[in-house]
Amino acid sequence: MSLLDTRVPAVLLRIDRNPFHHGTLGAVRSLGRAGVQVHLVADATGSPVRASRFVHRIHPPPQPGASLGDIAVALRRIATGVARPAVLIPMDDASGIAVGRLREELAPAYLLPQQPGTLPERVADKAELAEVCAAAGVPHPETVVPESADQAVSAVRALGLPVIAKWSRPWLLPSGTGLRSTVVIRSAQEARELYLRSGEAGSRLLLQAFLPPGPDRDWFFHGYAGRSGTVCGGGPGVKTLAWPRGAGLTAVGRWAPNPQVQLLAERLACELGYRGIFDLDFRRCGTTGRYHLLDFNPRPGAQFRLFTDTAGLDVVRALHLDLTHRPLPDGSPLPGREFVVENYAPLTALRPAPPAGRELAWHARDDRGPGQAMWSLWTRHVRRRLLARATATALSTGSPRALPRDLSPDLSGNVSKNVSDDVCDEKASSC
Repeated sequence: MSLLDTRVPAVLLRIDRNPFHHGTLGAVRSLGRAGVQVHLVADATGSPVRASRFVHRIHPPPQPGASLGDIAVALRRIATGVARPAVLIPMDDASGIAVGRLREELAPAYLLPQQPGTLPERVADKAELAEVCAAAGVPHPETVVPESADQAVSAVRALGLPVIAKWSRPWLLPSGTGLRSTVVIRSAQEARELYLRSGEAGSRLLLQAFLPPGPDRDWFFHGYAGRSGTVCGGGPGVKTLAWPRGAGLTAVGRWAPNPQVQLLAERLACELGYRGIFDLDFRRCGTTGRYHLLDFNPRPGAQFRLFTDTAGLDVVRALHLDLTHRPLPDGSPLPGREFVVENYAPLTALRPAPPAGRELAWHARDDRGPGQAMWSLWTRHVRRRLLARATATALSTGSPRALPRDLSPDLSGNVSKNVSDDVCDEKASSC
């Protein structure tokens, strides 16, 4: 018998068009395996998730750039079809922000955590996060929000090169502009030029002190803050391989006890009165040893299934149990458990699993469809990106030329960061 109330369906909302978001598949499987009917509101065209046997139905998502009103209309239409109150789970920042603002309007058709409607937007905004950390006493990289191009140049000189540049609200970045949410600035002129594109970006530019990379420095924390405020369902983990290397998403992660990271995460959630699922990214300073918060994501992190304890609890199941007033099982952590994204770290996926176990992002014995679909879709995706890049290079130089070296697969089977621009947000602050 399932611990979850299988009479209550779940609706997963993803506005972002990334077809290779493995966190969405993780949520589908986590709830589907427990017997919950899963409705997916996402563009699943060309995505392995549509092959999962645990998806009950796929609904078309709101269009990119849709207004709050349009999102509300789409969700109410889906609620009418579901015909029962459902647990609504945003799977990307744009969805989390929209659902937060629409909470009162969406009730009682959807079950949602009770918290201030603007809080998800506040923590997801990179500029406001710096203020949140200062108020809560959580270390954060020194941050400057310039108000002119000259101030951007002065900030770079004060912070020292290289500098991390971020758009405060990356979910507003329009496609086709070449702007990325996070980049490394290596000259004052680059900072000036980037600031002058603020109008295109749709949000403020902020400049951050660069924290150098190193072993054991990239950490994350996933958790669920329930009705009582207690954080559960997750834990601290360390990123052992990133894609793109040194500046991207977690290709390989390990569940690792870390009292300092745990304390910072729980303190921040408590200070904010946050309720719901959250995903935090930290970088440990090699000089001071302090853990600096880089990102606060008001939704499940892509690798949340890493933190599945001995009772099968993860943050998504914790949310469903809590909102349906079911008790959470008493499970034990599994330190050393590993999470691997196969298309970014294929060799690691082929190695023997650690004693604590391993979760693969795409492949699963009880749900083989997505894993099989992923390789076919991923190969086509990479070829298309390589061809587009090579064509653009040939046109710009006026003559055909071989593929640039930075577009070639490396020995681990990964593809360089230029191919990944539409697959993941580079977290260059943690490079």
